[in-house]
Amino acid sequence: MVSPPTLRLRIPAVNSRPPPHAVVMRCRRSIAASVSPPGDANGSTGVPAAAPASRDPISLPRPLTTADLMEASGDGLKVAYQGCPGAYSEAAAKKAYPSCQTVPCEYFETAFQAVENWVADRAVLPLENSLGGSIHRNYDLLLRHRLHIVGDVRLAVRHCLLANRGVKIENLRSAMSHPQALAQCEQTLTKLGIEHREAVDDTAGAAKLIAEHKLQDTGAVASSLAAQLYGLDILAENIQDDTDNITRFMMLAREPIIPRTDKPFKTSIVFSLEEGPGQLFKALAVFALRKINLTKMESRPHKKKPLRLADDNCSAPLK
Repeated sequence: MVSPPTLRLRIPAVNSRPPPHAVVMRCRRSIAASVSPPGDANGSTGVPAAAPASRDPISLPRPLTTADLMEASGDGLKVAYQGCPGAYSEAAAKKAYPSCQTVPCEYFETAFQAVENWVADRAVLPLENSLGGSIHRNYDLLLRHRLHIVGDVRLAVRHCLLANRGVKIENLRSAMSHPQALAQCEQTLTKLGIEHREAVDDTAGAAKLIAEHKLQDTGAVASSLAAQLYGLDILAENIQDDTDNITRFMMLAREPIIPRTDKPFKTSIVFSLEEGPGQLFKALAVFALRKINLTKMESRPHKKKPLRLADDNCSAPLK
């Protein structure tokens, strides 16, 4: 039995400390928000009583909207991503914010910290892949950091087989890349006669390593951009076993967005349940009765309450 996970509702009005872990759900529904400028319960902003009547309405403060936090081009923004230059995450960051300055980070958590510490303005990190499934590490990091999802972007992953100049496919004995990339190209690599696999932290990092060490018997599974950046030849393109290889990336910011009423918005919720029969059913009924469609549901372990096991002796207490 898995002990109950924990609750967090990710909406702009909530800014509480995230609890350990939980059931993660995403739902889609149009959400209307009514927001007043900061002030007291009557909407006062600290301006003398007579001031509001004489102020130009255009000059009054307005709530932030999607347009404020999801700039069309990302001019002037620093966007953090995990990996070396040429990684698929960098391509996703450029797709989300075409004119941004990308900031490579060694680890996923480093990207979270870069935004929290104002080193970067946004982070673009993978959340799930159509072949490999969810990236659970980033689900867990969402609960540990005070960042907000302000959008998502989908990127079609097109793997290439890269090697140093002059190297032919028949010279290759090994392929190097991120474990998921290697798994997504397993059948194609085998057909090409490349039997050995070497896993590294990043696809672009594999290309960089092969270029720096001038390896002649090892190829990298990475993007065409990585080939261009590190001076490698593309020996084969689109080598993924499944052509429908899509990765969904989340766009993170320090501040939440305020949903508008002219388009549907996604909401991510994390919550825990009491132990007992039908608890999950009752929780899901809340959405069903309001005709809210759930698009994904995950269960994550509660770090402070591990699995409870019983001894072979059924009469023994759980431990």
